[in-house]
Amino acid sequence: MSKIFLNPQLNKNGELQHLLSIEGLPKSILNHILDTASSFVSISDREVKKVPLMRGKSVFNLFFENSTRTRTTFEIAAKRLSADVINLNIQASSASKGESLLDTIDNLSAMHADMFVVRHSQSGAPYLIAKHLIETNQSHVHVVNAGDGRHAHPTQGLLDMYTIRHYKQDFTNLRVAIVGDILHSRVARSDIHALTTLGVPEVRAIGPHTLLPGGLEQMGVRTFTNMDEGLKDVDVIIMLRLQNERMSGALLPSAQEYFKSYGLTPERLALAKPDAIVMHPGPMNRGVEIDSAVADGSQAVILPQVTFGIAVRMAVMSILAGGRA
Repeated sequence: MSKIFLNPQLNKNGELQHLLSIEGLPKSILNHILDTASSFVSISDREVKKVPLMRGKSVFNLFFENSTRTRTTFEIAAKRLSADVINLNIQASSASKGESLLDTIDNLSAMHADMFVVRHSQSGAPYLIAKHLIETNQSHVHVVNAGDGRHAHPTQGLLDMYTIRHYKQDFTNLRVAIVGDILHSRVARSDIHALTTLGVPEVRAIGPHTLLPGGLEQMGVRTFTNMDEGLKDVDVIIMLRLQNERMSGALLPSAQEYFKSYGLTPERLALAKPDAIVMHPGPMNRGVEIDSAVADGSQAVILPQVTFGIAVRMAVMSILAGGRA
């Protein structure tokens, strides 16, 4: 039993039981999710956009933090798998009356939930839920982390990997730059873990000193405070927004000053390889971290990321639902 707690994401057979973080997942599981997602991409083009893989299963979306793309694509993904989807309005739920997170989970489990999709402002909340389900012998209920605090956003990391694989095929000869507010970004953490696990030889982090966390070098990442140097000859650029809602104190001058030093303009994009792709997890702040000419340009793959996100989330949920507890 102790082995499960070392990595509660995997069951005793080494199969995915919860998706909490990309950190600690073997390359084989990441590839399995990406391969499964590729089989779901074409479903969007069908007249009937449904498969019966989760018919009769109940998926509860628990979003304790705001979301547009993630919440909507999780709902679409679950419905395309024929699951019953329940969106809990946290503001109007008993959580707003002081009910604890785990009491909420126990009550929803009593309603025969099969899966929880959780977004929470506290890092570690989905892990806490998964651990609680294991300890209370509810291993048949699965947890998907849809973003927890500054910690992780595994499905965004996976859809970013799917996008890179789609356009670049091979991870093992790429230079990838992640630009912006890396300190507060759960997407950056998930992307870095995924890129290194999948064998990307060079991952770069570009941003001002105040927004580059310590420990990046230990994760195998090269850091740059000069954007022009950092973008030289890269194959993939992942832009991040400034997470003002998570910043305490003056970490930056103004948005205009930030754009001058770290905004992705057509001139800066020209420093990367000619066939470089530009990605962004959204929401985008045009004129702050990215110029509209780049965001709407031919090298941007920002909208395909959203489309691929549905297939990736279908893959994650169908793998979890099909796995044995």
